[in-house]
Amino acid sequence: MRKDAGWRWLIPTIIVGILWGCAAGVQVREQETRFQGDRRWVEKTIRKMSLEEKIGQLVVTRYTGQFFNYDSPYLKNLEELVRKYHLGGLILFGGEALETAHFTNHFQKLARVPLLIASDLERGAGNQVTGATLFPPLMALGAADSEELAYEMGRVTAIEGRALGIHMTYAPVVDVNINPDNPIINTRSVGEEPEQVARITRAFIKSCQSHGMIATAKHFPGHGDTDQDSHSLLPVIRADEERLKQVELYPFQAAIEAGVESIMTAHLYLPALEPEEGLPATLSPRILSGLLRQQMGFKGLVVTDALEMRGITGYFGDEEAALRALKAGVDLLLLPPDPVRVIERLTLAVRTGELPLSRVEESLRRVLLAKTRLGLHRQRYVSLDRLPLILGRQEFRDLAWKAFASALTLVKNDNQLLPLRENKNLVLLSLSSDPGDYFAGRRLAAEVSSRLPGTRVFYADGDTGQEKLDEAFSAASEAELVVAALFSSLRSGKGTVDLEPVHIDFIKRLKANGIPVVAVSFGSPYFLRHFPEVDGYLCLYRNTSETQELAAKALCGEITIFGHLPVSLPGLFPRGHGLILEKIKEEK
Repeated sequence: MRKDAGWRWLIPTIIVGILWGCAAGVQVREQETRFQGDRRWVEKTIRKMSLEEKIGQLVVTRYTGQFFNYDSPYLKNLEELVRKYHLGGLILFGGEALETAHFTNHFQKLARVPLLIASDLERGAGNQVTGATLFPPLMALGAADSEELAYEMGRVTAIEGRALGIHMTYAPVVDVNINPDNPIINTRSVGEEPEQVARITRAFIKSCQSHGMIATAKHFPGHGDTDQDSHSLLPVIRADEERLKQVELYPFQAAIEAGVESIMTAHLYLPALEPEEGLPATLSPRILSGLLRQQMGFKGLVVTDALEMRGITGYFGDEEAALRALKAGVDLLLLPPDPVRVIERLTLAVRTGELPLSRVEESLRRVLLAKTRLGLHRQRYVSLDRLPLILGRQEFRDLAWKAFASALTLVKNDNQLLPLRENKNLVLLSLSSDPGDYFAGRRLAAEVSSRLPGTRVFYADGDTGQEKLDEAFSAASEAELVVAALFSSLRSGKGTVDLEPVHIDFIKRLKANGIPVVAVSFGSPYFLRHFPEVDGYLCLYRNTSETQELAAKALCGEITIFGHLPVSLPGLFPRGHGLILEKIKEEK
C-alpha cells in the first residue's frame, strides 16, 4: 500500500465527521431558537408582576364548556381564581362548542395576562367538545401504520382547537404499551414498538404545532409498562436504565428532536432513575432537571400530570407536592386540589427562602414565551361566528372515518366465517363490562340486523343478572354462528380495561359446546387471550358510533379489512399480524 493510501480513506471520514458536527450544531441552535418568543413583552410583563401573580401563572385548574348563568357559584369561583389569583391557564374538560368558545373569551377578558387554555385532545377536539371532529385512539393509527393519518389528525385537532380558544393539547401519548395488563394506557398508545410510536407521534406533533397548537408528549419517562393506574396509586417500573433508554425514553427523545413544545410528567416511581424510595418522576430533580433537561436537551414546558391524582395525593400533601414539583423543574402545576392554598404556600416558600425566586421566574419566562409564540399577547379572543364554518367540516369527518376504517384488524378467521352469509341462524351478543352500559352495542345491532334480517340480539353489562345471561346462552347455543361484541371502556380510576369474568366464561362455554364464535373487540386488542379458541377475532380499538357501523360493514363484507396488530398478543400472534379480507359487496 502506498504511504498516502491511508489518508485517502481517512479524508471522507473526517468530512463526514465535520458534517455530522455541523448538523449537531444546527440542531442545538434550533433547540435554542425554537422556544423563543417576544422577550421584550415577557420582561416588561414580569417587571409589573407581584410575587403572587408570578406564582399564579404557574398554576392551572379545570373548567367545563357548558352553559352557566353568570350568577352561578361555579362560574364565580373560576372568575375569582382568574382575576384575584392570576392563574396562568385553564384546562377544558368537556362541553359544547359555542359555550366553550364563549367562556374561553369570558375568562380571557378577566385575565390581566392572557390565559393558556389547554385540553386533553388525544382523539381530536371531539374528544372534549360536542360538534368537533372525533378521531380514533392512537393504537388505531398504529394498526393503520399511517404517518399521513397522524399528520392529518394533528392538523385537524389544531385547527378546530384554536377555533374554540384552546391553545395546547395534552397529546400525543408517546408511552410504549409493552404491558398487556396496563389499565390506563392500552389503546391510548400507538403500540409496543418504540420506533413506530416515535414515527406516528412525531407526525402528529409536527402537524399540530405547525398549525398553531402546542403539543404535549406524555407521560414522561414512560407509563407503558405498568399494570396499575396512577390515578389510584403510585405504579413502579423496575426496568433497568438501559431498557428504559431503548424503550420508554426513545419516543420522548424523538419528540424532543421533532420540536415538541411541552412534556407531561408521570406519577411513577422508577428505582433505576431515582434513588429516593417512592419519589414519583413528577417530583424528581434527577429525572426532570437531570435526565429530561440536561441529558435529553428539552427546552420547552414541563407540565405535571394532574396533581389531584392518587399517585401523588396518596403519598404527599397537596402543597408539598406542588413545592417539590417546582423544585424538581416543573413549569406548570396542573389541577392541584386547592389552587389557592398552593399559591399561598408557594408564595410563603419564596419569601422564606425555601423556594428561590429565580426558580419561579425561570418557569414563568417559559410560560410567557409560549403565550407569545401562540400570539396571545396580540390576540386572545376567538370568533363565535366562525365556529360553524370550521368545526366538523366534511373534509375533517372524512379523514376521521378513514382513520377508523384503516385500523380494522382481522386477527382470526378460521373456517372463513367472515364475511357473514345470509340465511344463517345468527345471534349477536353485546357484552359490556361497564355497569350501566346495557345497550353498548345498539348501533351495531341495528346495522347488522338491517343487513341480516332475523338476527337475534341479546344485551348484557356488568350488572346483568344470571337469568338474563342464561336466556342469552340458551339462544346462542342453538345458533349456527354467534357474534360476540365486546365492550370495556378505558377510564381513569377504573383499574382495568378487561372483560367481566362472567362474560369470558360465557364465550368459553359456547366454544366448549361447539358453537362457532366471532369475537369483535371495541376496546383492548388483548381480549383474545381469554378465549383463543374463538373462530374469528376483529379489533376496532374503541367504541364509537363510527366503529360500530364499520364493524357491521366489515362483518358483512362491504369494506376491505387491512389493519395489522400494533401489539403482540402473548403466546398467540405477533405484532404486525393481520389478515386482509377483501370486500365482496357494495356498501349500504
